[in-house]
Amino acid sequence: MKLGALEVWPPVVLAPMAGITNAPFRTLCREQGGGLFVCEMITTRALVERNAKTLKMIRFAPQEKPRSIQLYGVDPVTVGRAVRMIADEDLADHVDLNFGCPVPKVTRRGGGSALPYKRNLLRAILREAVRNAGTLPVTMKMRKGIDDDHLTYLDAGRIAVEEGVSAIALHGRTAIQHYGGTADWSAIARLKEAVPEIPVLGNGDIWSASDAMRMIAETGCDGVVVGRGCLGRPWLFADLAAACEGRDDRARPTLGEVAATMDRHATLLAEAFGNEQHAVADFRKHVGWYLKGFVVGADLRRNLATSSTLAGLREGLAELDAAQPWPDGADTPRGKTNPRDRVHLPTGWLDDPYEMAVPCADAETDTSGG
Repeated sequence: MKLGALEVWPPVVLAPMAGITNAPFRTLCREQGGGLFVCEMITTRALVERNAKTLKMIRFAPQEKPRSIQLYGVDPVTVGRAVRMIADEDLADHVDLNFGCPVPKVTRRGGGSALPYKRNLLRAILREAVRNAGTLPVTMKMRKGIDDDHLTYLDAGRIAVEEGVSAIALHGRTAIQHYGGTADWSAIARLKEAVPEIPVLGNGDIWSASDAMRMIAETGCDGVVVGRGCLGRPWLFADLAAACEGRDDRARPTLGEVAATMDRHATLLAEAFGNEQHAVADFRKHVGWYLKGFVVGADLRRNLATSSTLAGLREGLAELDAAQPWPDGADTPRGKTNPRDRVHLPTGWLDDPYEMAVPCADAETDTSGG
């Protein structure tokens, strides 16, 4: 798969996830198989203002190639400045723009999955990003639209092609669905038909390599974006690499091998954060994902999820039944699944889809990470 001058194989992308896709997690995934591994979402304002937290979040390990940054922004000028900074200072090899985030604190300010409804604003942002990127490929990730009455993905796709975007990733859900229900893969197929000039990547409900291959076969998409399916399961990227190469082998680690990965994940976090207590606390959210499907007592699960030191975490991991095999049914949904009853939008946002009004100044928080 070609993204501008970049060649990506296998055609697999790790979706940026707030609090998840930091350098340690990207390292674990990258070691399993190739692809494109995107850092946590960065706000353009925080980047151009050189916010300390944001600059720390875009540090890449020496072996990370290509380096991929996802930007969130609502102001064309600020987005352009951020992309120019990335290009001029060699901060990354690829820039992705976020138009898919469905969380209320983003959409109520006109950002994320709300923004493509404003067609002219979307065009202006994409134009500034591509114009300032130099040789870096610019891609975008989006949803179908705000809801079924306000679908935007086909218009947004054509605008993206016209403005020189290198590829589009489509999550087959609307903003109101959040992560609930079932992803509409037929929308991915329709987008691919509408924009044959550039790669289209499909996203949504990829829980296994078989799901990825089925999505490609059913939609004709050029690659896949994997988010929640790899939570607590970095070896999914080994499965995806094998499937893309036509091999049937799949990673099925024992509980002991999973425990070793958990130990390494927490250790890498401690090295990256420079604070063991902070790292172990951050790792707690991963415990349930790693242990999904395995038979582990409630007390031990609780101890692992409340550890405060690496030593304490390792003591708990040593109590796991190392020989326990990979459980049946582990390749199933994980992470958030609930839909929303409504999408929070700025007042009057739906009145005019072509209004060229940049959202309010506080539409971007001053720090990054979602």
